[in-house]
Amino acid sequence: MRVAIVGGTGPFGRALATRLAGSEHEVVIGSRDAERAASAAAEVRAEGAANEDAVQAADLVVLATKAEAALETARELRDAIGATPVLSVASELRFTPVGVLPSSEATSLAERVQLELAAPVVAGLHSLAASSLGADEAPDEDALVCGDDADVKALALELAAQLVSGRALDAGPLASARALEGLTAVIVNLNKRYRGHAGIRVSGLP
Repeated sequence: MRVAIVGGTGPFGRALATRLAGSEHEVVIGSRDAERAASAAAEVRAEGAANEDAVQAADLVVLATKAEAALETARELRDAIGATPVLSVASELRFTPVGVLPSSEATSLAERVQLELAAPVVAGLHSLAASSLGADEAPDEDALVCGDDADVKALALELAAQLVSGRALDAGPLASARALEGLTAVIVNLNKRYRGHAGIRVSGLP
């Protein structure tokens, strides 16, 4: 599978590319700045290109920009992405004096990205931290993915299984993305409170 990571020069995108380097997947790091993408790609033995070029020949596009840039980036790349499936990984968070809160929007960021694109969108990997993905060993966690298109979700689950030593789990329809994105706020609060590196393992499944 050829995977284009849009926003691949950011912390999460770069960590994702690092984890996938050397796997059977081909990885292309995308950025608005082609030179910056090429420089980041050279560090992890991947390809680098401007976002528009990175998504052209991909089997799966990972939208790994910061949350505040996700919708604008989706609009800019709508034509270049075309019908290529997209995995949305960002979470909108609100940082307040009482802690980190999930978005107050009625719908998830992934669902709003879907409105901007003709391609099918799935959501996932929200419980994985860049620091965990970039470590030498795969994180001892499960990876959760949700979406409405079964075939696209299967692609995303295949990718997710390469990232963790736990399982890649189907968390239901795209509407579940609101819960998965909110889970990021919970994990950030736990890490701040206990100075740890929290992840998710789901118990009770066969």
